[in-house]
Amino acid sequence: MKRTVGESSSSSSSSSPQATSSSSSQATSSSNVSAASAAAIANSPIGSVEFTTDSNGLEKVILRGPRRSSAEVLLYGGQVLSWKNKLGEELLFVSTKAVFAPPKPIRGGIPICFPQFLNNGMIERHGFVRTRFWRIDLDPPPLPTAAPCSSYIDLILDEQDRWTWPHKYEFRHRVALGYEGELRLTSRIRNIRPSGKPFSFTFAYLPYLFVSDISEVRVEGVETLNYLDHLQEKERITEQADAITFESEVDKVYVLTPTKIAILDHERKKTIELRKDGLLDAVVWNPWDKKAKAIEDLGNQDYKKMVCVGAAAIENYITLKPGEEWKGRMELNFVPSSYCSGQLDPQKALLGV
Repeated sequence: MKRTVGESSSSSSSSSPQATSSSSSQATSSSNVSAASAAAIANSPIGSVEFTTDSNGLEKVILRGPRRSSAEVLLYGGQVLSWKNKLGEELLFVSTKAVFAPPKPIRGGIPICFPQFLNNGMIERHGFVRTRFWRIDLDPPPLPTAAPCSSYIDLILDEQDRWTWPHKYEFRHRVALGYEGELRLTSRIRNIRPSGKPFSFTFAYLPYLFVSDISEVRVEGVETLNYLDHLQEKERITEQADAITFESEVDKVYVLTPTKIAILDHERKKTIELRKDGLLDAVVWNPWDKKAKAIEDLGNQDYKKMVCVGAAAIENYITLKPGEEWKGRMELNFVPSSYCSGQLDPQKALLGV
């Protein structure tokens, strides 16, 4: 079933009785989709939302925007697995050996890392939210500065892992398609403990971007910045003045980065522009040939067709006292290559211009 949606939150309350009635007669996971598909959130002349199940039996949401733009979001992990521009071109990469079998993580798309990045903590690698089933949020609080969009979905995850991470939290996550087909991810994490100790976490969006050939890719906007090199035991190094190109394995976390970074694919003549808010760091990763062969769920040649460039908060922990909320946002936009040709001025990029 499909409904058209827009960036309005006012009608969620009017649709909740219908959603409740629909969900009461279904199994837990399928009721979530059934309820949401019965709820008319708001009308948009150019967007729609479809609730369905993929070939692996995992429930997903398909957002459709102007012309042929779309995004597919799994309830498992709250993970975007597909994003297509207005020409219908796929912009995200999914491994040829990706495993779609919970509780294993899925290699590709845009996984969310929370409450830790890599193994920098006491729990599983990259945290647990990418391997949990989210539910559709039928009554989300309004975003204070929500940009207009053609379609969106709100997801929520709360207190599923108190035995793993003993904190009372609420994680709300919105995936939206803009009027130009841009992809927006907004995450809100709240400490819902009425009293007691604060908790701290790190966070990252890790988009696997599809590229024609990694040797033809350059990343602009982080020139001369400091980064933590995970190939050199997190040694702090200053980047060279030129844009990043790829000739070997890269595993870096850039700190205090600008709000805008560009990923240029010269062979396909395309540019992905990444904008972020509330996320000071940026991850750049490509495993190259040797590491790719050692990764079980990555094809030996897959490294040639992907690059991870993501928005993150890694170097400095985010700390929330009881009742406090943090918000992070990332937007990916497909633009003509000429738009970002030449190096981005880091000072202008810091201002988002």
